[in-house]
Amino acid sequence: MKKLVLLAIILILVAGFVTPAYCDGVVKKLGRGICNVITCPFEIFEQMSRVHKESGPMAGITWGLLKGVGMTGVRAVVGAYEVATFPVPVPSDYQPILRDPEFFFQDVGW
Repeated sequence: MKKLVLLAIILILVAGFVTPAYCDGVVKKLGRGICNVITCPFEIFEQMSRVHKESGPMAGITWGLLKGVGMTGVRAVVGAYEVATFPVPVPSDYQPILRDPEFFFQDVGW
């Protein structure tokens, strides 16, 4: 019985040191996935705005809209994938799939 209690105490202490290093990547991946799923519709307006600034209003309405719809789908699928696979370290070390920007509101000047 004493050996079992000692083993339990050792496991609790070891888990206390290991868990924070592991959870940072897991929790961030889950949060990034949820954020990408929630903010994916904003990609339409953001891409229209970017194309409008670069190429003018007609390009913003046409090409920007198409680009925004495409990026909405990409951000939603990547977000759903990250939510579904958050405990698995894929890609390596829980790195983001979308890197520019990792979160939608990082790049927006709001």
